[in-house]
Amino acid sequence: MQLSSYLRIVRASAAYDLVVTLPFALPWGFSAVHAAMATLAAAWSLPGTVPALDPLHMLLANLLGSVVVVWSLARWWAPSVLMGRLDAVARGLFAVWQVYAVVHGASSIVLLFTAAEVVFGVLQLQRVAPPESEQTASR
Repeated sequence: MQLSSYLRIVRASAAYDLVVTLPFALPWGFSAVHAAMATLAAAWSLPGTVPALDPLHMLLANLLGSVVVVWSLARWWAPSVLMGRLDAVARGLFAVWQVYAVVHGASSIVLLFTAAEVVFGVLQLQRVAPPESEQTASR
């Protein structure tokens, strides 16, 4: 994959994270996301539970959202192969813990987020061709 294409993927993953995660960083935003997830999980009769929201859930969601928003902005403003690789590792960890939560009773609606984690993680692990100048110099 060409570097320019790879950096577009890093920025796209950052934009996705910013849009999806910003509500988690704000108490009123996460309340709305939580309510929507509970409503959708019930409407779709999905297995698992969406527990009632309590202050500890809110704190953890807001902390997670705040960190991911800052991480997203860093990748948007300074995309690089290193940022993409680190993000791929983070996405792998997120996906593992999301599946773990679902296996242990969390609503399977969480797997909607997992799909994006896996897709962007795999894309950001792709081999990146060296810049044209390096290819020419090695000839």
